[in-house]
Order: sequence, then structure tokens, then C-alpha cells
Amino acid sequence: MDQYPDIEKLKSIASQVRRDIVRMVHGAQSGHPGGSLGCTDFLVALYFHIMKHDKSFNSDAKNEDLFFLSNGHISPVWYSVLARSGYFDTKELATFRKLNTRLQGHPATEEGLPGIRIASGSLGQGLSAAIGAALTKKINNDSSTVYTLMGDGELQEGQVWEAAMFAASNKVDNLIAAVDYNGQQIDGPTSKVNDLGDLKAKWEAFGWTVIEANGNEMEDILSN
Repeated sequence: MDQYPDIEKLKSIASQVRRDIVRMVHGAQSGHPGGSLGCTDFLVALYFHIMKHDKSFNSDAKNEDLFFLSNGHISPVWYSVLARSGYFDTKELATFRKLNTRLQGHPATEEGLPGIRIASGSLGQGLSAAIGAALTKKINNDSSTVYTLMGDGELQEGQVWEAAMFAASNKVDNLIAAVDYNGQQIDGPTSKVNDLGDLKAKWEAFGWTVIEANGNEMEDILSN
């Protein structure tokens, strides 16, 4: 990670990614643009500044940081960021959700799309997968960091809290889990579907250190 990020360059990349998202979803007449657009700055910050990763995509990922997208329905933003990072040609973005595409509505592994390590879309599983990867790195004396992103509605899944409790209990301190706390899920506001309450207090009660940041402000993301 560079010590002094070029904020304007990162913002420019984020703008391009947002254009990609709109084009992809419009072209397919299907997809989830809202969460994708809302998480753009976070993923751009990860892939273009924070994470140490290799676009040649070695599955072992030795001495590389890893990212797991748990809320797989926001695949458009991830596909765009991966393509803009050099994992595959940006021209392939035009195939999003088309017949026989590698860019399915939810990330999948059977077609071997570079950058995708697990299928996601069944919500609640990403944190567990990230914990497994983080523990593997510890066993291998690999000091790299594992990141995962979840949606706030996804936190209504019990598996998330089992994983959160396990991570704290087993001192999985090479893992950073982010939550897109936008207050919305497909059936409506999270406050009406199944109110999350004091989310920060919940994570702290499970033994996590919690940092809050404005996910739509590049400077705030990087400073935290």
C-alpha cells in the first residue's frame, strides 16, 4: 500500500466503476445497482490502494491479501473493480448476466473467472469463508490480511453471528469485516423487516473492534 494515496485518481476510478455498473445493469435489464453503487468507493480503495494482491490470480494467494464478497448480489461493482484492476478484459463486462457468461448475477466459480474464490449469493456465508482463509494464513505464517464485505440485511442470518463469535473467541486478528450499513434490503428498510438495533454495540459485544466510516467518502474510508 502506498503511504500517500492519490485521492483524485481513486475518485476517478470510482467514477468509471459507477459508469460500468450502470451500463452493465442497464444492458442486462437485471441486477442490483443500488448496493453496487453504494460500495464502489470501498472496493476501489481496497483494490487500488489498500490490498496487496496479484492480478495473475494464484489460487494459493501466498503473501497476498484476500477479499471475499459475502453479499454476492452486488456483483456488478466487484466485476468492474476486478476488470479495472487487470484481472480480465474490461470488454467482458458487457456480457454481464448474458447467456454462458462468466459474469453471472451472483459470483460463481465454475467458469474460472479470475478474482473469484468462492460462489456467493446465499447470504450469511462470506464471513465464515473469510475466517477459514484467515486461519489458513496464520497456519502458513503468512502475515497478509483477509477482508470481507457483508450487507446489513444479511446480518439477519444467524450464521454471521456464529462466525463473529468464533472469530473473536479464536483471536482471528488478521481479518477485517465490513458491513454496508445502508438501512435497506430487498423487502424494505431493515428497521421494518428485522430491526438491527445498535449494530456497533452488537459487534463490540461479540468481541470485535468496531470502526465507523462514511462509505461514500474516499478520504474517510482511507483514514479509517
